[in-house]
Amino acid sequence: MKTTTDILSLPRRPRRLRRFAALRDLVAESEIRLSHLVQGHFVLPGVGRVEDISSLPGIRRLSVDELVKTVAKDLENGVKSVMLFGVPSQKDADATLATDPHGEVPLAVAALKKEFGDDLVVMADVCLCPYTDHGHCGFVEGKEIVNDASVDTLADMALILAQAGADFVCPSDMMDGRIGQIRNRLDESGFTQTGILAYSAKYASSFYGPFREAAGSAPSFGDRSSYQMDWRNRREALREVQLDLEEGADLVMVKPALSYLDVISDVAEISDVPVVAYNVSGEFAMVKLAAREGLADEEAMTKEILGSIRRAGADLIVTYHASQAAQEGWLKP
Repeated sequence: MKTTTDILSLPRRPRRLRRFAALRDLVAESEIRLSHLVQGHFVLPGVGRVEDISSLPGIRRLSVDELVKTVAKDLENGVKSVMLFGVPSQKDADATLATDPHGEVPLAVAALKKEFGDDLVVMADVCLCPYTDHGHCGFVEGKEIVNDASVDTLADMALILAQAGADFVCPSDMMDGRIGQIRNRLDESGFTQTGILAYSAKYASSFYGPFREAAGSAPSFGDRSSYQMDWRNRREALREVQLDLEEGADLVMVKPALSYLDVISDVAEISDVPVVAYNVSGEFAMVKLAAREGLADEEAMTKEILGSIRRAGADLIVTYHASQAAQEGWLKP
C-alpha cells in the first residue's frame, strides 16, 4: 500500500463526520422509523380467509378476523398505522358495495377500532375503482369518467367509513372538488374530528400494476389519464395540493414516491399540513424481485428507499414494507 508522509492542508475534511457509526448517527440529517410508516392491507369479505398475492410477496388479502390478528402482531412490533383497501365480492356500474355500511372495509374499521382503540390509527381508502365493473375511479357515461356525480358518491362512501370509526378517510380518485364535498358531508353529519388524507398529486403511473391485481381494480377500457396526473408535470402538483388544502385536507399525498421525489420536495416546501408519500406496489415489487434474484440486500435497499422518501420531505409513508421492517427489526419504533 502506498503511504505518504505529507499531510494535505485541508481546513475542511467532510470525512471527519463519517468516521464511525455513532458519529454518523449523531449528525444524520434525517431518519426513518416505524412511526413514520403506514402499512397497507387488502380486506376480503367473509371469515377465515387468507389469500396470497403473487405480485406482492408477503402481502395477503385478509378477511376482517384475520386482519385483526395480523394488525395485533404488527402493533406489538411497532406499526401503529394502517391503510385499508376493499376487495368486494361483487362489482357493478353503480359501485353499489362502495356505500354498503356492512361492507368489508367498514366492518374492518369498526373491528380494528374496537380492538385497539386509539393505539392504532386507521385510514381507509375512498375510491370507486375496486367496486365498479369497469374499474375506473368514477362513474362512466359513454367513454367519459364523469366528475360531479362521482364526487357525490365518494362523499357518501367517506361518511360510511367515518361512521364506522375511521380516523382518516383517504380519497384517491382525483376527481375535482371531492375534498370540499367530503369535508362538508362529514361536518354536516357531526364527524368534525374525522381527518381527510387527500391523494392530492396522484400520477397516472405504470407503478400500480401489482395493486390492481391485488384489488382487482384494473380499468376494463382506456386508462386513467383523464383524471390522474401526467408524469411530465411538476408545477401542476402544487396547484392540486393548494386546492385540496383550501378545501380542508388534513394531510396531502404524493403518489408514487420514488419517481416523484422532486414533487415530494416541492409539496413539502408549500404545505402547512403533513405530507404523505405512497411507496406504491410496483416499487415494493421491484425490491422483492431484486432481493429474490440476489441482486440486492433487501433490508439495506428498503431502508435506503424509505429514507430517501423521508429525506425528500415526506412526514409519513404508506408502504407494504412496514410489517416486515417491524418483524425483522430493520427500523426502530
